[in-house]
Parts: sequence; C-alpha cells; structure tokens
Amino acid sequence: MRLAWTLGGFVALIVLLAVGLRLNPREVPSPLIGKPAPAFELPLLAAPDKIFSQKDMLGRVWVLNVWASWCAPCLVEHPQITRLAAGAVPVVGLNYKDAREDALPWLSRNGNPFAASVYDGAGRIALDYGVYGVPETYVIDRKGVIRYKRIGPVTPEILKEKIEPLLKELNG
Repeated sequence: MRLAWTLGGFVALIVLLAVGLRLNPREVPSPLIGKPAPAFELPLLAAPDKIFSQKDMLGRVWVLNVWASWCAPCLVEHPQITRLAAGAVPVVGLNYKDAREDALPWLSRNGNPFAASVYDGAGRIALDYGVYGVPETYVIDRKGVIRYKRIGPVTPEILKEKIEPLLKELNG
C-alpha cells in the first residue's frame, strides 16, 4: 500500500512538472487585467514642468510601455514599439527608475516613438501597475481599463499575433 502511495505521488509530481514546463513565464496572469489602469500624474521626461496623466488618454485606445535606458531588452524590443507607434494607436512611455540625463540621449540615439514619455524615477507608478521588470507593455482601452499585459520584450510575433489583433478589436 505504501508503494502505491509513493508511486501515485511520483506520477502526480511528474504531471505537475510537465504542465509547468508548458507555461510561458512571460504571460503571468495579471490581477489588473479587466480593471482600471492605476491613476498617475507624472512629469514628462523631456519637460519636467509639464504633467501627464492616464486621464489624458480616456476615450482612446492606447499602449503603455515601461522602459529604461539601462534595460538591454528594451533596446531589443524598440523596433517593435516604434512599429506599433507608427500605427493609429498612441504609445506612452513610462521611463522607469532611470536618470533623465541617460534616458533623453537614449531616445535621441534610438528614436523616440512615444506620443509622450513620463518620468517615474522612483518607480512608484510602475509598482502600482505591478511591474516585475522592464520592459513591460500594457494595452488600455477607451474606458481606461487594462486589457493586456506583456512581461518582457515585445517580439514581432507577439505584436502580430496578440497586440495588433487586440488593438484592431478595441478600435473596431
């Protein structure tokens, strides 16, 4: 009987491991999906005397991209964010735990795809959004509700298969 329990436990463990190996760690379910985007009022990266808020985007479908100049994967995904921003949907950058004197030259060198880029030097707003690390990307609907979250770089496949179809649906 003891052998049967041991064998049953071993089989259950193998099944759990097999299921876990098929999960994508970049698609961590977010408790914010389907909920209003957390409120923020932050200074613009390039104009610290001007304030930007998520309320400025109400009535529009938009994308929030969390990035930093020190983030190597942010540079990898930058062409996809640039491609996304060239479409009909505005992309707002949330510059995370960075220094303005590093972030602004980074945008000058690599191109600035953002309709606006806000500065979150302390990372407080990113914390409200549940940011695990940079880059992270959120799709937010016209009512200000988060509809999608991507942890890690946006790849051409993710852009084509997930983000663009969702944006088309939301703008439909």
